Order: sequence, then C-alpha cells, then structure tokens
Amino acid sequence: MDRAPESNAESPSMGPGDPFDASTDAAAVISAHGMVIGWTRGATALLGYQEQEVVGGSARRLLAMPEDPARLAGIVGRCRAGSGWSGRITVSHRDGRALDVELRVSASFRVGDGECFLVSAREQHRRWTMGQSVLDGFLTRSPVGMAVMDRELRYVWLNDTLEHFGGVPRDERLGRRLSELLPGLQAEALEGLMRKVFATGLPVTDYEYEGWSWADPHRRHAYSTSFFPLVDGDDTITGVCYMVQDVTERWHARQLLTLVNEAGTAIGRTLDVRATAQELADFAVPSFADFVVVDLLEPVLSTEGHGAWLPDAGPAPARPLMCRAAMRSVREGAPEAVAQVGDAVDFVPPPHDANLLIEGEPLLIPVLDPSDDLWATQEPLRTAKIREYGVHSLIAVPMRARNTVLGLTTFARSLNQVSFGPDDVLVARELVARAAVCLDNARRYTREHTAAVTLQRSLLPPALTGGTALEVASSYLPADPSGGVGGDWFDVIPLSGARMGLVVGDVVGHGIAAAASMGRLRTAVQTLAEMEMPPDELLAHLDDLVLRLSDEETAAGAAARTTATFIGATCLYAVYDPVTRRCALARAGHPPPVVVTPDGQAGFPEIPAGPPLGLGGMSFEATEIELAENSLLGLYTDGLVAGPGHDMERGMARLGEVLARTDGDLAALCTSAVRQLVPVPQPDDIALLLTRTHALGADHVASWDVPPDPAAVGELRARATRQVRDWGLEELVLTTELVVSELVTNAIRYAAPPIQLRLLRDAHLTCEVSDASSTAPRLRHARITDEGGRGLFLVAQLALRWGARYTDQGKVIWAEQEIP
Repeated sequence: MDRAPESNAESPSMGPGDPFDASTDAAAVISAHGMVIGWTRGATALLGYQEQEVVGGSARRLLAMPEDPARLAGIVGRCRAGSGWSGRITVSHRDGRALDVELRVSASFRVGDGECFLVSAREQHRRWTMGQSVLDGFLTRSPVGMAVMDRELRYVWLNDTLEHFGGVPRDERLGRRLSELLPGLQAEALEGLMRKVFATGLPVTDYEYEGWSWADPHRRHAYSTSFFPLVDGDDTITGVCYMVQDVTERWHARQLLTLVNEAGTAIGRTLDVRATAQELADFAVPSFADFVVVDLLEPVLSTEGHGAWLPDAGPAPARPLMCRAAMRSVREGAPEAVAQVGDAVDFVPPPHDANLLIEGEPLLIPVLDPSDDLWATQEPLRTAKIREYGVHSLIAVPMRARNTVLGLTTFARSLNQVSFGPDDVLVARELVARAAVCLDNARRYTREHTAAVTLQRSLLPPALTGGTALEVASSYLPADPSGGVGGDWFDVIPLSGARMGLVVGDVVGHGIAAAASMGRLRTAVQTLAEMEMPPDELLAHLDDLVLRLSDEETAAGAAARTTATFIGATCLYAVYDPVTRRCALARAGHPPPVVVTPDGQAGFPEIPAGPPLGLGGMSFEATEIELAENSLLGLYTDGLVAGPGHDMERGMARLGEVLARTDGDLAALCTSAVRQLVPVPQPDDIALLLTRTHALGADHVASWDVPPDPAAVGELRARATRQVRDWGLEELVLTTELVVSELVTNAIRYAAPPIQLRLLRDAHLTCEVSDASSTAPRLRHARITDEGGRGLFLVAQLALRWGARYTDQGKVIWAEQEIP
C-alpha cells in the first residue's frame, strides 16, 4: 500500500475549512477584572451582540453555564504563567440560544497599565481534517500495538509499540507473515481471524490469547487483539489492521480467580481427611505450582484422638510433629520430595516453632537460594533436591479452621520460571482456607463415624451360639462413610425348653443416635424374650417402647427448641423349637425370612407384614411354620436386598438364589452371600443372620402324663430319676428328684388338668411341668416358724434358672440344671 504524499509544512494552504484557519474566529479582549474591552465582527457574528452592547460590561453575562471559580482561577494562573489555555464551554447567544464553542485564551499581556487576555472562540461542529503527518505520529506513539497486513497477511506497517511487544525488529517483520516470525504465539489462529475479516468484511474484537515473545522469553504474556478491514474508495478491502494490548495482569488475575472458584468443587468431595488433602495437592498442580506437599499434625490423621491441637490448649511443642498426608508434582513420582506420603516430617520451613502454625501469616520466599537460605542448608538432602530440580520459589501456608490448627501446605515452582508474588500468596491462602474447612469437616466426621461404628459393634453380640438346636453364622457390614452408621442389629437368644429366639431389626436413621436406639431395642428384646413372650406379643410391647422413646425425643426437642428426631424401626422375631421343629414368627414392617430346604429349594414364608414399630394402634400377627431338619433360615435387613439398581423383590430373589447354590460351611456361606449381593459400599447398613436347624431326637426327650392324685408324685419321681440315670447324669439324680417332686406337687395342688411332666436333655437338663391353668406360681421367702412355702424357693436355689411361660393351653413351669 502506497502512502499519500505529505503536505508542505513550510507553505501550508489554509482555507475556511482548515483546522488551523483562525480568520473567522470570534475574538474579544477581556481585562483581568472580567470586563470586555475589545469586540470583533466575528464575535458579533457568533453571539449576535453588537460592540456597543458588550464593551465596558462584564463577560459573565455571555456564559450559559454555572460559574466555576476554581476552574477560572486555574485558567488565569496558567495564562499569567505564559501558557495559553483551550477548552470547551457553553455561551449564550443574544437570542437566548446556548452554543457549545471551543475557546482559546492567550497568555496575559498588558494594555497600558492593565492586564488583558485575548479570547477567541469557534463553534464546535466544525470538522477538523487530520493530516497524514499527524496521523503517522499518532499511530507510531500509540500505547496500543498496531499493524497493517496486506491481502497475503504480510506486514506492511507497524508501530513502535507492536515492535516492542513481539521483540522482533520492524525491518525483519515487513514483508513477512506472523506465522513465520512468531510460531508459538497462536499465529495460525490469528491469521485465521484475519482471513475471516477479509471474507466477511466484519471486524473481530477482543480476541484474547496467551503466548510468549522474544522481548520477555521467560514469562508468558496475555494479549487482547482486534481486527478490522481497511477499505479503499471503491469499497474494496485492501488490508487488515490489527491492534494488540498486553493484558497479562488482567488475564493472570482472572485465571487466579477462576482457579479459586474451581477449587470449591474440586476440593472436599469426600469426607476423608487424606483424600481431601490429596485433592488440594492434585488441584494446585500444575495450574498453580509445580510441587505441592500437605503435612498434617498427627492428631488430625488419628481416628482415636480428639482432633488437632488448639491454640488455647496450653503451650505447644516447639517443633510440632507432622505426617505427610499428600503430595503432587509435575514430575512422575515426585522426585523433589524428601519424605513420602505417610512419613513423619519435621516442622518446615522456618521459623521452627509453632507460631507460624498457630497465628502466623503465609510465608513467601520469591527467590529460594539453597546456598544462603538457612532452612534449605540445614538438611543436605533437601539442599541437593532443590538444586537438582531447580526449585526457585516457595509459599508455605498454615492450615487452620475453626480455631483449630491442622497443618501446613507448601507450594513450590521449578519448571515454571515465574516466581511467586503477592497475588499468588492471596490465591494460596484462599485455596488452603477452603481445603482446611473441608479437612476439619472430614476430621470431625471421621471421629464421629468411628465412634458410631465402635458403639454399633459394641452393642452387637460379640459371639452367637445356637446350642444344639441351631448352627449360627452372621455378617454385619456398616454403611459407607458418606451414609453413616445405621441401626441394624441381630441376636440369638436362648429360651427355655431348648428353644432359640432369633431377632433382626433396623432402626430408622444413621449415626450415633441410631446406634444408641438400636442398643435400647436390642436390650428390650432380650428382656421381653426372657419373659417367654410369643413373637406377636413381644412386638406389641416393643412397639409401645418405641412410642415412648419417640415421645421422649419430641419432649426433649421441644425443651431445647430443636427439631426432634423420630424414632422408628422394623423388626422380625422368631422362636424355633427343636423338639417339634416348628418356628413361630412375627414381623413389624420387616422383610420376611428366607427358608432353604435340605434339597435346595428357596422360598419366603408368607407372614403378615405388620406395621413398623413406632406407629402404634395396630396389631401384629404370628405365623407358625415347620422346618425340616438341616433347613436354612436366613434373617436380614433391607440393605442386603434393596439397592439403587434394583427393587427389593429382585434383591430377595437373588438372595434365595445365592443361598440355594451353596451347601457348605455356614460362616463361609454368610460371608460369600454378602460379598456377592453387595460388591461395593452401600449407603445403608447390612446385617445377615443364617441358621441351620437341628432336631432334638426322641432319645433326648421323655414325657409322662400326671394324674391329679398326690399319690402319683412318688411314681413320677422314680421314673424321672431312672431316665436321668439312663442319660448318664448320675450327679443330677438327687436334685432332679427334688425339682420334679416340688413342681409336680404344686401342679396337682394348685393347677388344673391335664398336667404333664417332661424332661429334656440338651445343653442343659430341663424339667417342665405343664398344666391348663394360667396362674403362675410366686416365689416366697418362708419365715422360720412357717412349716411350708419353701418348695419353689428350693427349686430356685438348686436350678441354674427357672421360670414360667404361657401357651394356648395354659402354662409351663420349668427349671434348668447345668450338666457337669
């Protein structure tokens, strides 16, 4: 593109439209006191006032804008100093119109003894045509980089600013393309935008990009570029002009702000202390630093302690011991590290005391010199690592949250040649502050979760035994940490007559409160089972207990003005009798048990569901089923069969399939079933109780009908003692004779027929007397002068335990003796 010839500056040709032509300007002379002492025809033409109307009067009347004494004083002072002034003001025409004029005031001069100013004005609407030399000067000295490219995208012209930005001299640029000179500066993308301007004729503005330049090769710069077409007289695009601004600081600030915002979603996604620390390290590399280590105080990582050291807990150790929780490097394997994850680390960097952790500000070392810095030279291995990998800048930020000291995070740069600055310290502080809150949350949750798991496991039975009636195995799997510990429980309770009570339940909710509620219910079930209650009656009493606990929670919540936690639960209770091989069951909103017959057929007995515990006002129904010997009976909670990928019915079917396929060790089967059905952690607890039934054979049971005649007691006593001798229990003959005599005599005297005596040899020797009466005997402590009343008291002293249970036909009085 050829430049237009420059005008001759020595002999300018001025006309009325020339910007430097003052022949038609309005002019006036104003005294130092603001009086008009001279008026020209140009002034009359501009404002309409005749000379005789203005001269001798104040110039103040000519203004159409408020007076500004400060501005006026400044103008007068400038003009008295020998400089003129020019600007825009609004004046008043004679007909009342307001005119915007460009005003020039000359330097002050004297007329006679007075000081005067020459004032000239012209209307603002007159256009000023810019000369080529003025335009060239403006473009050359503009703070914005500017260039003109021809249709082949070659440099035709550029100003000094753009030459400085790229670091390539002007002579080397002219006639060459951008991609040939600066291939690392997104040259292809920029040339693509230029072609788009040629094709569409539309400008492209504010395209931002990042790159490097020869002027500053050690630091990446950000630029904002705009392109617009150059059009000649016949509307043909002859070139493209582009303008460039260095926006590195704005770009860097925006990148740091984006980094901080993204940290909110990338850090603290789990409730695990070590995982949160690793998320901080992973997030900061490589976007912010080349090497990051997170060192935490040992109590923070401990699940048994009470947490981190508090500033008000007394003097801290001079050099607190920390553990490396996480680290990340741009280099594979983090070779810069002196300590690995899990290693104990000394307190670094200086100062070597707790003040930095407790109340210190972030430490910035913009230029790390391993030969001069005392901290770096104290450990030779650290010094060698710093030199080998070129670690040159460092920021150390204490981690504190909620007045709790957690540890220290250190950021370092090596491959990135730009040193950390004050803005980077603000970003590091914000990143660590967000991570510290997440770490403290994880620490508190881990501590509570550990306590809840410990409580849960302590409330579950440490060992289960089914006696000779059942073979028992169990499995309990807590919920994943995000879900929290639930209130699942199970139990096996020995009952009289070689029977076994089986229970499984699930308390609503999670956490310590659910575990504590589970402990209450488990204790209540054991107590009610010891009272020989049938399953439906036991659940009714348990429902009353849950209602009372719920009322207590509501009252406590109202007193504390907090939201009360509703206590609810599901439960299944079963009683298995090995003599009859019958099992009585009742459930309160709980899934039915699974039964696998000896031939491998799995099924779910139809048991009335019943309402969950805590609703009240509804009844429970019991069902009796007969189980063949070596049948498999499984009780479970809904966490085992209900999952996100399937419904409960499908889960129950899968449970039956898994249990039916295996006929081996019961404990291995229990563990395998849980592993197959729940391969990954679930948000709910899982409990599985498996039992394999056995029958008490006829050779372990002896029974006789008791006639309602006191004379029959001797004969029954003799039969019982013979049976005990036949079982090889010679040591128990005398006590058995006494127990049988007392229980049968009481039944004949006070109970109603039919009466029956039964001996059971199981883990214990049990003597049972059943009758048709519903009145239970009462233990009495006879006085010295009493001649009777000591029979039941003697039975209680001789037996391991004794009691009474009610049946549909009456009651059973029983006494157990321990077999030597």
